[in-house]
Amino acid sequence: MARWTVLHPHVVDEERAKDVLSWCVNELEGCSSAWEVAALRPIAHDRIKHCEVGAELLLHLRICVSLFCDLRAQQWQIRFRDGRIEAMPPDRERLDPAEQKRQVRAGHLLERDAQLADGGTRRFVANLERRRSHGTSWRSIFSLMRDGRDLATKLAAVRELPSGPDRLCALRTAVDPYVQLAERGLSCEHTGLDLYDIWRYFRHTWSTAYRSVPGRQISFLIRDRSASSHPVIGIGALTSAVVQQQNRDIWIGWHPKRFFSLMAEDGYKGWDEWLNIVYARLLSEIYSDDFIAEGIISPAVLESPSEATVMSLRGVSAAARKAHRLYPDLQQHKAVRPEKGAVDWLTQAKTHLYRSKRAAALADLLEARRQLLAAGFEEDSSEGIARVVTSKGGRRAITAILRKVKAAHVGVDMMDIAVCGAVAPYTHLLGGKLVAMLMASPDVVSAYQQRYGGSASIIASSVAGREISRPPRLVLLNTTSLYGVASSQYNRVRVPADEIGGRPGLQLEYVHLDKTSGYGLYHISKETVKAMEVLLARAQQGREVNSIFGEGVNPKMRKVRAAFEAIGLPSDLLLQHRSPRIVYVVPLASNFREVLLGLDEEPDYIVPQTKTTTTAIADYWRRRWLNMRIGSPPILRRVQEHALVYPVRHGARVVLPAPAEEELGPLFHK
Repeated sequence: MARWTVLHPHVVDEERAKDVLSWCVNELEGCSSAWEVAALRPIAHDRIKHCEVGAELLLHLRICVSLFCDLRAQQWQIRFRDGRIEAMPPDRERLDPAEQKRQVRAGHLLERDAQLADGGTRRFVANLERRRSHGTSWRSIFSLMRDGRDLATKLAAVRELPSGPDRLCALRTAVDPYVQLAERGLSCEHTGLDLYDIWRYFRHTWSTAYRSVPGRQISFLIRDRSASSHPVIGIGALTSAVVQQQNRDIWIGWHPKRFFSLMAEDGYKGWDEWLNIVYARLLSEIYSDDFIAEGIISPAVLESPSEATVMSLRGVSAAARKAHRLYPDLQQHKAVRPEKGAVDWLTQAKTHLYRSKRAAALADLLEARRQLLAAGFEEDSSEGIARVVTSKGGRRAITAILRKVKAAHVGVDMMDIAVCGAVAPYTHLLGGKLVAMLMASPDVVSAYQQRYGGSASIIASSVAGREISRPPRLVLLNTTSLYGVASSQYNRVRVPADEIGGRPGLQLEYVHLDKTSGYGLYHISKETVKAMEVLLARAQQGREVNSIFGEGVNPKMRKVRAAFEAIGLPSDLLLQHRSPRIVYVVPLASNFREVLLGLDEEPDYIVPQTKTTTTAIADYWRRRWLNMRIGSPPILRRVQEHALVYPVRHGARVVLPAPAEEELGPLFHK
């Protein structure tokens, strides 16, 4: 149950700043919609400008006001009572599913619409909608939208056929999907448009804002070869997996408690060998010649480490980290682009950032080795492992090594499905389920392997002082629903393996795990985060977070946490957006767990990794879902509504918000 919490930011200790903040809170309390909050925001910022306090306090005030506007727009309650500011998060669990979805969607639309109102986005959309000559005709993004009238007519004709092979064959002439890599620099043969621009255009029709993400990303178009110009059915994208996801980690075995139960189930057999192999590999991937030359460690210490050596390495790490904050050398780190040519990994390893990471990683490993030996670890002995896990130090050591194993696999052998959905008119035909199925197809796995097969890992190579290239063996996909209630798109998405050429008894399936905790940053606006970055840059002697790849997980989260601490607000409370999402996992290999734990080298895929299998997945979707869907006349009428007649009001078109001056109403017309 949600409760009121007193907030005491530092600005309330100054009377003039407190007056402005209390006025803002009182105004926000009276706002009944996100749009009213949006209208109040510029008025509040104008009031801040006239508050006669110091520059630092003024920035604190600006952040507090912007943050409180964010919270109120996301259904938080906020009030000023008895000289105190109080806040209460939304209690969405008491709402019916439809209202939960409405509130979450409204919150996302605020940021999405702000992005669509941006001049750069408007120009991008207008450019793709502009007609241009291609071949012997004029083309635009509208050429890649399926005319619902034509599609509905074809499907209505198929509906009249009796069940059987002829009907399914006719269905293929109406909708015939295939997967296409949406890569920047490659053009669509039917329109001449850049494939990634096509993907980005349709991404702007989502209810969430489009954002690029750090790490790996590969995007796909699902197209329909049955119609001219091969219109877009839907889009998908894989991105580097989120590092921390408790439900997923427990299910895989990356969570210590689950991992120890897996060891016990096997009678601890073979786990001693696993520890030795993993320890040796991890040790070999840390450049340490300079530490030996400086007398910090010796080769003998690597086999039998002392506590003093571990502490010495931690001191080296802390000193290098401090030096990195003061002298981050952004150009050096951001110039590291393995895909652009050779990288001097040894020079990279000796930077302050990676000297710190190397010393910390080596300290962790040596401490784990020390704890294992102290707990009675013996090579080639399952009894020795059983003894080790009964001691606190032994379990701590194995947990430390397990964490390193997870780090080596999480961004390589597992990816997140960050984008997955259909566009109109295919949305009415359960096209979202088709896209979900095809994101687990061999075509997607193959494209990922080809894109990253020879890629050097920047962090691993910088720590090793030499190129480290981990072969991508994609064995598991992970995704979350947009809403905390059942996802109609992923619900019951499963493909029996034997129906698409795989082994009987197995299936490609979106497995429903549990819900996320509803904790994160989506409810904190870009405007608020920018102000926080200014605060941190002014306040710190050197920046803890410079958004350099390799500094640590989720730099944005760490910046926001640091800013909350600086202005005197509780981050643990305010980062609870109370919009949990359902976690789904999609095993692609029967031995996904063994691969992700470092027990197996090669994946045993559930279905043959061939183009024929991808085609069979599309056939299964037509047979299982589309064939039933076309039996509903209301569905076909909805499909028919998406006509390509001018002015175009097709459901796959990006709807831009009206310019600000148009929203003022008739009294303000020029």
